Amino acid sequence: MLVFTLLKGGGAGFSGIFGIFAKGEPYFSHYFMTIFHFLFYASFGILFYSYLGYGGLLWLFTRKPAQQKKQTTDEQWPAVTIIIAAFNEAAILDQKISNTLSIDYPTHRFKILVVTDGSTDESATVLSRYPSVKGIHLPERKGKYAAIRHAMKEVDTPLVVFTDANTLLNPECIKRIVPHYQDPAVGGVAGEKKIRVDAQNSAVGQAEGRYWRYESFMKKMDARFYTVVGAAGELFSIRTALFRPAKEEWILDDFMMAMHICLQEYKMAYEPGAFATEAPSVSLAEEQKRKVRIAAGAYQAAARLGKALNIVRHPRLAFQYFSRRILRWFFCPLALVLLLVSNIGLVWQHPDSLFFRVILLLQLFYYLLSLAGWLMLRTGKKAGLLGIPYYFLFMNSCLIKGFILYHRGKQTVLWEKAERQAN
Repeated sequence: MLVFTLLKGGGAGFSGIFGIFAKGEPYFSHYFMTIFHFLFYASFGILFYSYLGYGGLLWLFTRKPAQQKKQTTDEQWPAVTIIIAAFNEAAILDQKISNTLSIDYPTHRFKILVVTDGSTDESATVLSRYPSVKGIHLPERKGKYAAIRHAMKEVDTPLVVFTDANTLLNPECIKRIVPHYQDPAVGGVAGEKKIRVDAQNSAVGQAEGRYWRYESFMKKMDARFYTVVGAAGELFSIRTALFRPAKEEWILDDFMMAMHICLQEYKMAYEPGAFATEAPSVSLAEEQKRKVRIAAGAYQAAARLGKALNIVRHPRLAFQYFSRRILRWFFCPLALVLLLVSNIGLVWQHPDSLFFRVILLLQLFYYLLSLAGWLMLRTGKKAGLLGIPYYFLFMNSCLIKGFILYHRGKQTVLWEKAERQAN
């Protein structure tokens, strides 16, 4: 209507425009309210689908009993190499190696390889105390993926397991991972990440632990449908023959390696019985530092994984990748803002609408709970259930900061370690 009026030209055109202003709201109200309605329902739909609807949809379509895996004798276990990439981890390397050596797996089929990426501490001295562990020292620090790429040249076993230096593995982890490879369609296995919870656990750790329980449920649903979309670097495995070294450096090496397995027409299985336990961040500031760099890595990954959205070649993967990652990374942070703004506009225009008023009150109540959770976490108090609404907003704010960091080119592959509680 406004464009049509302008096209009339001359004085008539301008008088028409002034006529619209003179008549007042009916014209502009209609356009604005149409936009507000669209933004409101689109934002609500994106948020609901991303965090609840997608998981519920997979649950409805994958309610089937898990297949029993064949039993394996000691002589049938395949040879496995565990790779631990470490940078200046001498303080915890003893504990990590001892923990890895205690894994219940035939010793003649089990190799441990530790690659120190430009470490300048006493890591080499620690490694010298373990003759059964092969150590590789890279004098220049180039990042975790560069260290893994170098270490993979030394792997001669059919399966390889990756784990972080600051996590502890459960003894039966490899025996829980390996049977998945009886399925020739499986190219990798994602283990479970757990946040250590105890009486000394930080308030941030409690909120982080609840988030990872939700993530565990989602991984279970993803794997039942087709594949886990990515893997956590704390513990995952791949078939050695499927490793394709990339020339560039990746910020999220674990996620990219897992997705490249899927792009080779294999799937990533999920094994919650193989888990890595990690200490929580000591503070919100440290947790934010970690989340923001992960978010920056996510946007780098999205820029390089266009093929994963090819619904013709990878229909199930494209559906999962878009639903599980793209919507969350690119749309949900913006949807949170638009949902609130559009809701305010609709209540202003329709003050008698009970529906819009109730939704706005629920949103405001949610933000009030988040504020209470933030205040408690900031002061080191355990927020309990109040930590859930705050942590949700916290994650989305980190996505925005990570997006800015990535596009400014400020996030390198040389991560600054977040300070965590002692194991």
